[in-house]
Amino acid sequence: MIGKMINKIYDTDIGYSFFNSKIAIISSSIFLIIFLCSFFAEIVAPYDPFDPLNISLMDAFIPPVWSEGGNANFFLGTDQQGRDMFSTMIYGSRISLIVGFSSIIFAMILGVSLGITAGYIGGRYETFVMRLTDVQLTIPSILMALLVDGIARAIISKSMHDEMAIYVLIFAIGISEWPQFARVTRASTLVEKNKEYISASKIIGLSNILIMFKHILPNILRPILVIATIGLALAIITESTLSFLGVGIPPTTPSLGTLIRFGNNFLFSGEWWITFFPAIFLVVLALSINLLGDWMRDALNPKLKKR
Repeated sequence: MIGKMINKIYDTDIGYSFFNSKIAIISSSIFLIIFLCSFFAEIVAPYDPFDPLNISLMDAFIPPVWSEGGNANFFLGTDQQGRDMFSTMIYGSRISLIVGFSSIIFAMILGVSLGITAGYIGGRYETFVMRLTDVQLTIPSILMALLVDGIARAIISKSMHDEMAIYVLIFAIGISEWPQFARVTRASTLVEKNKEYISASKIIGLSNILIMFKHILPNILRPILVIATIGLALAIITESTLSFLGVGIPPTTPSLGTLIRFGNNFLFSGEWWITFFPAIFLVVLALSINLLGDWMRDALNPKLKKR
């Protein structure tokens, strides 16, 4: 049965392109491994960095096992709190992936909704949405995320902000990434709404909402999925950057950004592994997603069909 499913997938254009692309296979395999390890962190990770019983300050600053003073119980060493680096990286990648996926889904829903309605309705509404998009595109995403986080800190108390930090971060990153979705969706909608099947839908009396989201949206998903894939890597990097700057995930919650931030304090005192391994892990994760997005962009482009 599995063989038949693989053959059916291979017979499709996307399946053929995937199985004949070494970059797509390698990048998707790396991302899938990281995703599964983070999702099943309780099973994969040797220790739970959230459990005080597994943490001892006596185990702090243990170097990797191949270095002098290394301990076989901590393959990649420990951080300043005595937490196993391998375990904290797995749990940290879960936080980064949750924030990345959630923020991109939020940005995609907002951007696609505004873009498809602007392209279909037109008029002053379209002008307003596109000018708003142009204005926000002039502001770097990281600065927009910092602005939103600063406003949230001014409105709510510090204790409440720490409890809602992940939600604030998701909103901050999502609100800074929606213009890309809106521009591409609006441009694709302008092309689709002049086609015959849209005219036929209007003749039989379908509502505008039904036409936009049942007929137009499925036909413009390809560029949206490409932007979402590449945007996922950018969202993860943005989360790590904000956490590194101290305005993202609270220090008590291990994420790739917080691990790099605290490890940077000990970089020049000899404890290089605390920041080196999370940084390499983040680079590999972001690079695998970017390469997968590049392949998807080419595979979903009808002008680049190879057969």
